[in-house]
Amino acid sequence: MSALNVLGQPLQACGFNPVTGYFRDGCCHTDPSDRGLHVVCVVVSERFLEFSRMRGNDLVTPQPQLSFPGLKPGDRWCLCARRWVEAWEAGVAPAVVLEATHLHALGVVPLDELRAYAVTNTV
Repeated sequence: MSALNVLGQPLQACGFNPVTGYFRDGCCHTDPSDRGLHVVCVVVSERFLEFSRMRGNDLVTPQPQLSFPGLKPGDRWCLCARRWVEAWEAGVAPAVVLEATHLHALGVVPLDELRAYAVTNTV
């Protein structure tokens, strides 16, 4: 069975430039080894990127040794569900692509909160 999104439909791709996902396959797939639960497909903003950096997760600085080019505002990224909640509580939650957000996100984030930040999937 293929993965489902938070709308109960087949999970769509999140992003390929840069390639995102716990498995770096462009989708917010997960399995038990994904302790961070990288399942919320977001469109990052400058405010969110600064918040993440201040929380110890610099997503802007390229890390060539990890094949990570760094993110810029407007990039799509599979974010840890708990980090999205932290950003939401701080008032800097990034936009969410529901069609590309894995169903497992609902174990951490209520669908109504995700819907409030929803944008249309354009990948």
